[in-house]
Amino acid sequence: MSAFDGQGFDGQDFTGQGVVVTGAGRGIGAALATAFAAAGARVVVNDLDADAAGAVAARIGGTALPGDAASADGLAELIGRAREAVGEIDVWCANAGVAPIGGADAPAAAWAGAWEVNVLAHVRAADLLLPRWLERGRGRFLATVSAAGLLSMLGSAPYAVTKHGALAFAEWLSATYRHRGIHVHALCPQGVRTDMLAGTGAVGEALLAPTAIAPEDVAEAALAGLREDRFLILPHPEVAEYYRARATDPDRWLGSMNRLQQGLEKGGAL
Repeated sequence: MSAFDGQGFDGQDFTGQGVVVTGAGRGIGAALATAFAAAGARVVVNDLDADAAGAVAARIGGTALPGDAASADGLAELIGRAREAVGEIDVWCANAGVAPIGGADAPAAAWAGAWEVNVLAHVRAADLLLPRWLERGRGRFLATVSAAGLLSMLGSAPYAVTKHGALAFAEWLSATYRHRGIHVHALCPQGVRTDMLAGTGAVGEALLAPTAIAPEDVAEAALAGLREDRFLILPHPEVAEYYRARATDPDRWLGSMNRLQQGLEKGGAL
């Protein structure tokens, strides 16, 4: 039995819902798992790092299901085991992500890995979840996209490009299935104080660190966005203005981005 059974989910109460969070061993994923558990959900904690997943699950009273959440086989196994653990999956948090550094010259493996984890993992999960959700007439898909999917990310072409892809798929999913009870949300923070931010080196330090927020703040914004049934969830409100500027005057926006690029080059960050 889940919170979607009987009277249905009213958008406010996560009590009893089955929630799966990928990439939940640390950072935003761990914060999401913690927030959903605190709201009464039955949470599955997934991560490639089994020890990290186990530690988070133990702390929040969830179920650790470590393993691959990108490949078709890995996702099929995760979804099957999650249903055994919590029953129906009411909310799927496609949170796992990778951020390889580099441009057009980035290794082919970096590009392939970014597509697999940042985009195709979302596509494959939706493919497996949709039949049951459409039969029930309800389901929620939360994609951790990043502001890079709305704007860009200097210094990491694979990340910027694939996060745009993740946003595009979330938009398509919402436009296609909204009338059939499928609710889709794109979580788009800027800098967040996580290991991923630390891994971006001097570029992240210059562009993102000054306004970086805690993972817990992102999780709080995410749950508020789900409760309000908003597609676009912006833990950094200023991203809305940047996104508007990009759409209304792309040449001016690209000029500003190029000036940032030049500043990073002069400062030795790139």
